[in-house]
Amino acid sequence: MSAEAVPVVIQILDKDYTVACPPDEREGLLASARMLNERMCEVRDSGKVLGAERMAVMTALNIIHEVALERAQRERALADTNAAIRALEGKLADAIPRRAPIVEVD
Repeated sequence: MSAEAVPVVIQILDKDYTVACPPDEREGLLASARMLNERMCEVRDSGKVLGAERMAVMTALNIIHEVALERAQRERALADTNAAIRALEGKLADAIPRRAPIVEVD
């Protein structure tokens, strides 16, 4: 059963935003908002980007780039793990003696 969304106030760059959110996702939303606010402040404080819209776009690009890098790392790790499993399966297959099938004689 899904809970009905409730309003949650988050603050990004000293502005309040009200977001509808299921109660069980509230803490995750607040944590995400804190992270976004920190990242937006970093971009703002760098002095290289002017305007809230440009700061938001640059922050989004930075976050998406990090997500893409982490996803690629996970995919490489998964491929490495799968290769290691296949190698172990091959070693097990070689190590376990194969028995000739049992033939029943009437």
